[in-house]
Amino acid sequence: MSPECLERIQDLHFFCWEMFEKLFFDKDGYLEFAPDDPENPKNYSFGRKCYITAIAISLVMNATFSSSAPSGTFQGISDDLDISVEAAGLVTTLFLLGYVAGPFFWAPLSEFYGRRWIFYVSFTLYLAFGFLCAFTPNFAGLVVGRFLTGTFASAALTNAPGILADIWGPVERGNAMILFATMTFVGPALGPVVSGFLQLKETWRWTFYVLLWMAGATELLLVTLPETLPMMVLRNKARRIRKIPGNESVKAPVEASDRSLGGIFKVALTRPWRLLIDPISFFVAIYYAVVYTLLYMLFSIYPIVFQQKRGWNSGVGELPLIGTVVGACLGGLALFINSQVQQRKAKPGHKSVPEDRLPGAMVGGVMFAVTIFWFSWSAEFNSVHWAVPTVAGTFLAMSILLIFVVFINYIIDSYLMYAASAVAANTVLRSACAAASPLFTHYMFDTLGVGGAGSLIGGIGVLLMPIPFIFYKYGAAIRARSKFAPTEETIKPARG
Repeated sequence: MSPECLERIQDLHFFCWEMFEKLFFDKDGYLEFAPDDPENPKNYSFGRKCYITAIAISLVMNATFSSSAPSGTFQGISDDLDISVEAAGLVTTLFLLGYVAGPFFWAPLSEFYGRRWIFYVSFTLYLAFGFLCAFTPNFAGLVVGRFLTGTFASAALTNAPGILADIWGPVERGNAMILFATMTFVGPALGPVVSGFLQLKETWRWTFYVLLWMAGATELLLVTLPETLPMMVLRNKARRIRKIPGNESVKAPVEASDRSLGGIFKVALTRPWRLLIDPISFFVAIYYAVVYTLLYMLFSIYPIVFQQKRGWNSGVGELPLIGTVVGACLGGLALFINSQVQQRKAKPGHKSVPEDRLPGAMVGGVMFAVTIFWFSWSAEFNSVHWAVPTVAGTFLAMSILLIFVVFINYIIDSYLMYAASAVAANTVLRSACAAASPLFTHYMFDTLGVGGAGSLIGGIGVLLMPIPFIFYKYGAAIRARSKFAPTEETIKPARG
């Protein structure tokens, strides 16, 4: 059944409901949701919210799995298309550069047209250009296809958090964001494992066949995704109500605004850069760029450690990456448990502040620096059992997830109505840095050795480690001086 048919059936259902519904209006006389309005995405049933969340997460899994999957087949691409292994790394680089380009127009388009149609268009184009990647006869077609699929896939990373914010309340949204962030790590970690085993028995093209199968299954689920952006839901509701005699003047707030697509794009292309130099956004962006770049470096580091140094094949040599999947899941579980504990400990009348979230990043920052040294020097010597660097990688992934989730929630809580621009700026910077990782990682680790190169990254981790501690103590005062971080008063973070 097509999306148009589903929409007409839903419209007919709500039209019958609205014939007898009491309408609610805001102080300016525009339509708003009734307290228990079934059309309000926040009032969806728990089961429906979970279903929508599952669709959003599946979109994210497609994007993140696809970003790293070809890294397990660089040698096959090199042999088949007659290029160097380093040039084959462009397959990942161009995809991540698509991540850089996408947020600048998918987010504004989502604000203007709503979530659903942007996903319909972007993901269908992602699927279509996936065929170019799978069946191209030359390397030029492959890198063009990868850049375009990365651009289209980035809509999931840009707009999926918006869907979660549309349907869940503040507390539940935090837990949903933990799941979202976990999938941004699980997807890239599983990609090279799957492609590494495919490389043993099949050609590199089978990696892209798997991506097509995943995308095809997700496309079928996507047809059932409803519109969740509240202002667009209200607009659709107002249009139906106007068909009822006597309600011809009913309007939604968005219909009375003078906003234009050009105006939305102007804000989307300028505000993120102004926000990027705001102190909180700036230092979080730097921290994000380092940890996210390291995440994609791992997909080149693990083959060096377990294939090049220990002689494992391309399939088994990628299996230790499963440790990073476990680490990401452990990090998500730790944050979920901490969230539940803090809710129970919260004193009546306590007003939380963004800095209350930062202890998780403090733990993650210390763990990040420690585990980098642990991983790199245990991986440097083949005499050390393979399980030692694998376990170190598990805790390294856990630390990255703690930093990632805590800081993204800190950014959202700090900038509120400007959060989308702050997140977009961070996304662009970290994706641009990660895009370069396949091009220099091999040279860096071949020149410095695993221990030396890892120590260099660990040293950077030590320099960044104080950031969450500084924000925890001085964050409220920093926000009070910011033009973009609205604060009613300077409240100290809760202790204990």
